Amino acid sequence: MAQPIHPIDVILHKRDGLVLSDAEIQGFIRAIVDRTPEEQLITDAQIASFLMAVFQRGLNTHELATLTAAMRYSGETFDAKPLHTFTIDKHSTGGVGDKTSLLIAPILAAAGLASPTPSGIPGICVPMISGRSLGHTGGTLDKLETIPGFDTQLNLAQLETTLKQCGAVLIGQTPKIVPADRILYALRDHTGTVESPYLITASIMSKKLAESLNALILDVKVGSGAFMPTYEKSKFLAELMVETGEASGTRTAALLTGMDEPLGRFSGNWVEVWECVDIMKQHRHVMSRDLIELSNILSGWMLYLAGQATTPGEGGKLSDEILHSGAAYRAWLQIVEAQNGDITVFEDPASHHKPTATRTLKARSSGYLAAMDCKQVGWAVQRLGAGRAKPGDPVSAHAGIEMHVKLGDKIQEGQPLVTLFTEEETLLAEPEQILLETLQISGAQPVLQPLVREIVTRKQA
Repeated sequence: MAQPIHPIDVILHKRDGLVLSDAEIQGFIRAIVDRTPEEQLITDAQIASFLMAVFQRGLNTHELATLTAAMRYSGETFDAKPLHTFTIDKHSTGGVGDKTSLLIAPILAAAGLASPTPSGIPGICVPMISGRSLGHTGGTLDKLETIPGFDTQLNLAQLETTLKQCGAVLIGQTPKIVPADRILYALRDHTGTVESPYLITASIMSKKLAESLNALILDVKVGSGAFMPTYEKSKFLAELMVETGEASGTRTAALLTGMDEPLGRFSGNWVEVWECVDIMKQHRHVMSRDLIELSNILSGWMLYLAGQATTPGEGGKLSDEILHSGAAYRAWLQIVEAQNGDITVFEDPASHHKPTATRTLKARSSGYLAAMDCKQVGWAVQRLGAGRAKPGDPVSAHAGIEMHVKLGDKIQEGQPLVTLFTEEETLLAEPEQILLETLQISGAQPVLQPLVREIVTRKQA
């Protein structure tokens, strides 16, 4: 008979730098999920102490894999094996204007629909479980929910049905999927332990691995708009996640990509959907070129891992062909309809954008757009109403910004730099000041970094 796990012993062991056993980690997570108001198997104070001990002491490779697995199986998981298809997903650590999921899901769905299994199921399926806006970064669910009627709260049976039909599904985490993460995430936010790479890895990977994935691509941001403060910490996080994914039997690769400026033309909620619909309808705005490039690179890796291309580069070319052919747009309409969304809004997405107030900031001098603090740009977007200060806050569908220039562009005095959108005119002043302070114009043309800085695979991890 297994010995009972005492939470205080687990806390003390990790506090003192000892290696936790599988039984200790599994028992601790089980106590978190199984506790009830009547039977407090573990207290919030004990969970907080454990989080701080991990923050201070870290976890070795085996401990991290065990913690991730314990969280992954703390509730319901999706079983894709009966579909006999290739399941793959992508996760981004978050940025400003980072809307690649809205392009990648239909691109991969189109590829899967074009190569069905013998039973007629798409040969590639993307069960994409996404999150909401918090801090300076945007959330995919908030963007999707600006589509009238779009249902992001499908259960696992509905998820499977939609995958069979469309090849992709875009939903939020249900209360029954990885419930341990919900509890730990909420306490991390209140205990100063959010930035732990070990806790971040366990949180992200437990949710992604609960999707029953054959492969996973990670987009880990670096630069002024990234969540992690330095390149070295971003790379360490990428290596941890790749290692953890591979240990679970899921092919995993991470791309370190630049977030020194907003990705694409728009940052907000509906405006980001509008931008992606325009791209899928072949209305490619010059300000969307980096968004298209990164989406094709990430999709290229996914198509490569799914066996649709012999190299990631070849996969990127196939991705762009799928975009150009209109197949991604047709797959997009199919996904939105299957999730009860109103596809008529895509006939003229610009007319669906209805901010109450707008303001355009113009260059005060000529030169080059040399630099910006992208995190500050993100905060400007959030304070226009597009984001939330804490979970549960409402967000505005029509708040956001449109960038008119990219880093390195030559600028003339009086030229438009950025347009602000909001549903409350009183919210314009603070974001305007933030943007005026952070957008730097210089007489010298800046040296620009590549969009993809480095790739981490199992060979390096």
